[in-house]
Amino acid sequence: MSGAKATVAGPGAPLGAAVARLQLALDERWSARPPTDMAAPAVVALGAGDLRHGADPARRHANVHLSAGAVYLGPWGDGGQTPACGHCFGIRWQRLRGRTERDALEIGTGGTSVGDWPDLMPYHVDSVWQLFTMLAGGAPTVGAYLDPDSDGLSRVTALDLDSLRTVTAPLLAEPLCPGCGTAPADGPPAFEPVRPRPKPDPTRYRLHEVRDYRLPTGALVNPVCGAIGAGALMDPTMPTTAAVTGGVFVRGYAGLLDVAWSGHANSYADSLRLAYLEGLERYAGTHRRRFGPPLVAAYADVVDQALDPVSCGVYTAQTYDTDPLVQRFDPSRPIPWVWGHVVRTGAPILVPRRFCYYSSGAPGDNFVLSSSSGCATGGCLEEAVLYGLLELIERDAFVLGWYAGSRPPRIDLDSCASTPIRTMVDRGRLSGYDVLAFDSRTDLTVPVVTTLAVRRDGGPGLLAFAAGAHLSPERAVAAALCETLTYIPVKAVTTRRRRAELEAMAEDYSLVQTVHDHADLFGLPRMREHAEDYVAERPALPMAECYGPPAAAAPDLSQDLQRVLDELFARGLEVIVVDQTTPEQLAMGLRTVCTIVPGLLPIDFGWRRQRALTMPRLGAYIEALGGTGPRLVPHPFP
Repeated sequence: MSGAKATVAGPGAPLGAAVARLQLALDERWSARPPTDMAAPAVVALGAGDLRHGADPARRHANVHLSAGAVYLGPWGDGGQTPACGHCFGIRWQRLRGRTERDALEIGTGGTSVGDWPDLMPYHVDSVWQLFTMLAGGAPTVGAYLDPDSDGLSRVTALDLDSLRTVTAPLLAEPLCPGCGTAPADGPPAFEPVRPRPKPDPTRYRLHEVRDYRLPTGALVNPVCGAIGAGALMDPTMPTTAAVTGGVFVRGYAGLLDVAWSGHANSYADSLRLAYLEGLERYAGTHRRRFGPPLVAAYADVVDQALDPVSCGVYTAQTYDTDPLVQRFDPSRPIPWVWGHVVRTGAPILVPRRFCYYSSGAPGDNFVLSSSSGCATGGCLEEAVLYGLLELIERDAFVLGWYAGSRPPRIDLDSCASTPIRTMVDRGRLSGYDVLAFDSRTDLTVPVVTTLAVRRDGGPGLLAFAAGAHLSPERAVAAALCETLTYIPVKAVTTRRRRAELEAMAEDYSLVQTVHDHADLFGLPRMREHAEDYVAERPALPMAECYGPPAAAAPDLSQDLQRVLDELFARGLEVIVVDQTTPEQLAMGLRTVCTIVPGLLPIDFGWRRQRALTMPRLGAYIEALGGTGPRLVPHPFP
C-alpha cells in the first residue's frame, strides 16, 4: 500500500475534524517508530459522502477508515490476483448501510457537521495504533467470517468505538471501483457456442453439487463489507423446510429496493449454499457489474442490430396513462443497451438494459419494469442458460394456464418415487395443509409443475402456490413443493397482518402492485372461488400417466440444453442470451446469464402491469381451448 495521505475537507465537514485528529495522532506515533517498509497510516472518512463515483487516490490507498461508530483498518494482505483497495472497501461498506443512511449519502444534499463526532479518546487512538501495527506487520488475524475459501483475499478489521470489540472479514475487490476498476474493450463480447459438458452421472443436471463450489462465504455475507449482504437468517422453528434468507438494499429505478435472496432445501447446509448462489445471481442481475458505460442510442438508430423491445410485450394504454413509474416505448428516444447473442446463429444483438439488469434505470427506458425471471447461475455457460430457459418456460406455463382458465391435470403425489417429495407432502399435512400438484404444461413438452397448499380448515392463509420446471418431472415437483412448503408457516400470519389491505385489494385489483401482493391476496379465504380450477375435486393421475415412461437421461449437459432449444426453435421462438457474469463469479467458477425468449409470456407484478394480457400467445391459447377471454384476476405466483 502507498503511504498517500487522505485529504480532509474543512473542519466543518462531517467527520472532518475527527479524521484530522486521528491522522495527527497516528502520524506522531509513526514518526517515533523505527524505520520500516510498512505503509504509513492514511485516514479517510466513511459515511460523509457518496463513494460510488469519482476516483480519489487518497481513498484508494487509505488503510484507516473512520465512521461515526467504528474504525476500519485495511485492506490487509496481498489479495491474490485481484486485491481490493481502500475505495473498494468504502463502496462495499456503503452498500450495507440502512435505508435512511444510504438515501442521505446517495440522493441527499450532503451532510452537515453537528460537532466533532466521533469524540476520540486516547484509548481509542491507542487501540487503533496497536491494531494498525499488528496488522501492518503481518500478525495473523482471526474472525468469524474468515473461512478457508476466503484465504488469499484482502481483509478488513473493524474496531467498534463503544466496546473496542474487533471483527475481521475478507473483502472482495469491487469491479465498479472508481479507483482500481478497469474499462473493457468496446463492442460485443465474443460468442460462446454450446460445447460438450459431460455430466458426472446421466441423471444429474448440474455439473457440480451445491457444496462443491468454492464460495468465499465470509466475503459474501458479513456486516463489515459483505458483497451480497450483512447476514443470513435461519429459522430452526420452521416445520416444513430448512429455509435460509438474506437480502440487501439495491439502488433501483424506484429508490432503494429490498432485494431478497434465499435457499429452500431440506437441510440448512444446502439451503445456505443455495441462498449464497441466489444472492450472487441477484448481485449480477440487479446492475451491470462491469466497468464502462452502456451504449446509449435510440432504437430507430440501431434497429438492424437490436432486439425490438415491443416483441417482449407492453402494457395497456391505460397503464401508461395512469402509472407514474412507466412510460410508453418511443423508438426515437435514446435508451441504454447491452450486448447479447442470438443462440441459434451466434449473431450479436443489442438488448435493452432494462430487460437484463432489472434494478437499473435511466430516464425514458421505463417502458417495462422487468424482474429476475430468466436469470440463472451455473457452473458453466450451458448450465446457466439451461436453467434460465427452464425458468422462463415455468413462468410462461403458469401465467398462460392462469389467465386462460385451463384446468390442469392433478398429479398423484403418492406415485412419486422420491422419498423427499413424500416427506415434504407429509410435513405440509402435519402443518394443516393439503398439498396438491398439477401438470401445468401447455404447448411445450418440458415438464412444468404447479403446487398448491390448501389450508384444511379454510382459514386465513388459505392458498399458497409455487411452480417448477425441469427435464425430470419429479425434480420439477420437488422444486415447486419446496417453495410452497416454505410459504406455509408464515401464510396465516401474513394474511392476518395485512387483512385490511388485502380485503381492499380483493375489491379493487388495481391495488395489487408488488410481488408480495399477488401471493398474499390468495391468503384470503374469499379468493378460493378464483382458484376453482385447482381446488376442484378430480382424479389424481400417476406420474407415469402424466409424463409417460422416463426418457433416457442424456450423458452430456449440452444435450439437455439442446433439447430445450430445439423445442423452442420448433415453435418459431428465438433465444437470446446476455452474459451477466461478474468478475467475482468468474473467480468462483460460476456463470450467470439472462435468457430472453420474445413471445413467451413474462411474469409481471402489479395488476395494471400485466404484459401477458396484451400478447398474441395468450389470445391464441385461449382460442385453442375454446375460451372467450382471459381470467381477469391477478395471478397468485409468489
